[in-house]
Amino acid sequence: MTPEPFTSSNIVSSTIGAKETKALSLLLSVAVFDLFEKSFDRIGPIAEVNFGTFDLNLLRVLDALLREGSTVKAGERLGMSQSAVSGALARLRHALDDELFVRHGQGLRPTDYAVSLSLPLHAELTRLEALLAPPAFDPAASASNFKMAASDFFAEMLMPVLARQLRSRAPHMCAQLVDVVPYSYIDSLERYEADMALIPSATFPDWTDCRPLFYSSFVAVAARDNRVIARSGLKPGAELPMDLFCEMGHVLFSPEGKLQAMGDAALARVGRRRNVVMTLPVFSGVCRVIAESELIALIPRQLAEHLAPSMGLGIYKPPMPMDPALIVAVWHKRSTNNPAHRWMRDLVADVMMALNEGEQPLPV
Repeated sequence: MTPEPFTSSNIVSSTIGAKETKALSLLLSVAVFDLFEKSFDRIGPIAEVNFGTFDLNLLRVLDALLREGSTVKAGERLGMSQSAVSGALARLRHALDDELFVRHGQGLRPTDYAVSLSLPLHAELTRLEALLAPPAFDPAASASNFKMAASDFFAEMLMPVLARQLRSRAPHMCAQLVDVVPYSYIDSLERYEADMALIPSATFPDWTDCRPLFYSSFVAVAARDNRVIARSGLKPGAELPMDLFCEMGHVLFSPEGKLQAMGDAALARVGRRRNVVMTLPVFSGVCRVIAESELIALIPRQLAEHLAPSMGLGIYKPPMPMDPALIVAVWHKRSTNNPAHRWMRDLVADVMMALNEGEQPLPV
């Protein structure tokens, strides 16, 4: 089978961006021009090669023929038929204005010009192969930074475990957690301001990739000595009555300062409303206010179970059904095949997926 044209303008366009393709195409053209220019100096004047239309895949065929001395063996090396190799050789002869190989018994002998190309051609192809190979990544030696945009939920539930993992596996890497900027956390990926966002699932732009991490159910939390709840005779773990739930003052987690969230949508479906008296942009603030007041809040189950013992919180079931939030990692597609990015997001996923215990199975 004839190889797909492998010109300096399309050699890597399927795997990297336009700017990188342009730069690499220039590098290839310079390398090939230098290769032939040096060969011309040694052999003598030969028709000028048009590098704008020259199929660089032919250089792989030429290299294989120089290694093997046979169209059959060269085809086996390249995964091509003998006829395809012969056709490529004919194109090479035309492009380079040289016979390149002459028949000698059952094999081929290179011309003087082809011999002069042999070592520098092989060296250039080897160099380009190394250039295009995926970079090796050693987490133990890496000093890269990885910035995640997320709420302070992850300061509690991810970063302490991640710190222990990085200390033992990647001691020189730096993990950064930055606040989710309202309305622009996806844009921050495009602007290189974050490597990954950890957020509820949504409809994302087609230039992103995402991975489900865990489902998070919601629970109501109140101070363990909350007098309003105590007077009702309820114990932690019980379901709060609808009237009590709606009458009590609520603290709402809202980085944007909104007065409604998923809990309000769930209440609206059963024809009820709650009494939101305060909003805060961080979960730590929500929990601190709850611990020191007669207010209540809806927060993720995993965070509530984690903080309740140390902050003196009681955990209760909300009176209305609420769908759990699916939390995902989302990043720009340009980083999908980056080895360092892949290693870190896999590590984050390993830590976070443990939070799905007790929740519904993650989507495949």
